Formats: sequence, structure tokens, C-alpha cells
Amino acid sequence: MFSSLRKLFKSEADPREARRPLWNAVVATARAPHWYAKGGVPDTLDGRFDMISLVLALVLHRIDDDPDQAVAGVQLTELFVDDMDGQMRQIGFGDMVVGKQIGRMVGALGGRLGAYRAADGSDELSAALVRNLWRGKEPPEGGLAHVMAEVAKLRGALAATPVDALIVADRLAG
Repeated sequence: MFSSLRKLFKSEADPREARRPLWNAVVATARAPHWYAKGGVPDTLDGRFDMISLVLALVLHRIDDDPDQAVAGVQLTELFVDDMDGQMRQIGFGDMVVGKQIGRMVGALGGRLGAYRAADGSDELSAALVRNLWRGKEPPEGGLAHVMAEVAKLRGALAATPVDALIVADRLAG
């Protein structure tokens, strides 16, 4: 009986925590001031979410290149969901709202995963960035060009990083 109780209360390490350094690197990359200052991405809750979604999508695309690492992509996505849940609760959203908002955020990430597969420099990528980062409004002068160049640079750095090294990274090159 005692061993059954011990098993019940035994806390095992969360395997997703192995992806925590990579998640932190995604957030840090998305919060880099150049996106907002030179790129003109709105430095708002929505703008920050949009940038995290962009960087996360690029990282997930790279992880998808190695089917053996699929679990790492799932774990990283789960950390995204947990972090977004915690952020919403911290700013005062109630339980009833958080679930619906998380559903919308995951849906938005799914859409961005498809949209951001567009080739660097393409009209499709440009349209996806305008639609998602500036919510369909005209980006500030030079903003789109800056973001397009930085996305290509980040994608290149990710492509040069072996997936098995990426999934344990604590910073993103680029």
C-alpha cells in the first residue's frame, strides 16, 4: 500500500522541459527590438504574439525536416500553449475566456505554419507577413523589407543548424 501511495505522489520530470531553452530562445528572438523598431511590428500584445508565432513557425518547420524529432516539435508547441495560458491568466483573463483564447491562438499558429512555408522573398510570404504582423494594414516604410530580410536570415541560420542541435539550443542563430 505504501509503495502505491509513493507512486501516486512521485513527481516525474516533465519531458517538455528539455525544450524549455529552445522555447526561451524563440521568445527572445521574437522580442528582439529590431522587429519592432526597424520592422515596425506593433509592440503590443497582438504584435508580440504575432512575432512569437512567426519565429515558432520557422523553428517548427526546421524541426519538421527531421521526422525522428517530431516529439520535440510537439513538446515545443505544448510549451507555447502553456506559456500563452499563463500570460493570459497573469493579465487577468478568467478560466472561461482562457480556453477559448488558447483555441484561437493554436488555430492562428496552425494557419501561420502553412502561410510561412512560402519561399523567402515571395509575394506569398510578403502577403502573409502583412496579413499577420500588421493585421492587413500597410506596414511602415521599410518595415516589410526589414522583416522579409530578417526572416530569410533566420531561416538560413536554422537550415544551417542540425535539427538534433536545434532542439537543445538555448539561442537561435541569426
